[in-house]
Amino acid sequence: MADVGGRRRRAFIGSFTAAGGPGIVAAAVDPADGSLTVLGGVNSLPDPAYLALSPGGGTLYAVSETADGAVAAFGVAGDVPEPLGPPVPVDASGPTHLTVFDGHVLTADYGSGSVTAVPVRADGSLARAVSGVLRHSGSGPHTRRRRGPHPHQVQPDPTGRWAVGVDLGTDSVRVCELRDGVPVPHREIALRPGSGPRHLAFHPGGSYAYVVNELTPTVTVCRWDAPDGSLEPLAEVALLPGVPAGDAYPSGIAVASDGRFVWTATRGEDVLSVLAVGGGGEELRLVGTVPCAGRWPRALAASAGFLYVANERSGDVTWFALDPATGLPTRAGSIAVTAASCVVIE
Repeated sequence: MADVGGRRRRAFIGSFTAAGGPGIVAAAVDPADGSLTVLGGVNSLPDPAYLALSPGGGTLYAVSETADGAVAAFGVAGDVPEPLGPPVPVDASGPTHLTVFDGHVLTADYGSGSVTAVPVRADGSLARAVSGVLRHSGSGPHTRRRRGPHPHQVQPDPTGRWAVGVDLGTDSVRVCELRDGVPVPHREIALRPGSGPRHLAFHPGGSYAYVVNELTPTVTVCRWDAPDGSLEPLAEVALLPGVPAGDAYPSGIAVASDGRFVWTATRGEDVLSVLAVGGGGEELRLVGTVPCAGRWPRALAASAGFLYVANERSGDVTWFALDPATGLPTRAGSIAVTAASCVVIE
């Protein structure tokens, strides 16, 4: 078993407790075949929809996607995460994503249309109060889901200078920075009206980003200018070979560590899409799609030649071996995790 900082390498899996999920599950990762073996879990936080590791890997953070909204920290020195204090309310509803940025945990608050900052203490635990909130504004053309802003993701850019937020409700990406613990807007970049951007992933070269769109089965290729903190949409590429029969609901996105492939998940079709990267990151080409081996693939993680998929409605995390020449995934195994929402790998 491979070690990370003297520990064996692990996967951490979030799940929706309101749908019967076990909370946060820890699993050992076998580096030879990518297989997962459940070690145990913790059920102290309702609906831990998304997880994020600290840059050093010593702390795991989880967002509680509930009407009240909260974030919690967990120590991961042992096999199973241990709470580092009680959950901290984020003064927002429906936080759906989080990241560690500039000494804080930032949450993307889908229900409230905001990004919230909570300070991180020296031991990795969280301060007991929010330090700042950035309220988004605007709307989109989708009458049912676009009556206001709906931030769906927030993450650092590759330089760590900027926080980049993806807003499904306003068809835009917002770039911000922290000043005295308060998220401050720097620039808002408009994407195609009606696209419904959900998640963004950067190319490892640092000059391009890919935005998966939930309301249309596409990914938008963007040029990223780190010194200026700006994003330039270049092209929109289809994720499916044909037109879906109904709503497709693309969800997760992952980029290969060598930058040669991008993978996305589409829930309405229960498929994974493989896109080849060209032009140093500027070009994407659909290679093909494969079944996700479950139902409603919500999130992806790519690691060491394997792709991990959290299939929410079939209640499993499935791993796939990746063909190094084509990027195509081949199912290798799965573990049962009821209402799985996300998976992160050490």
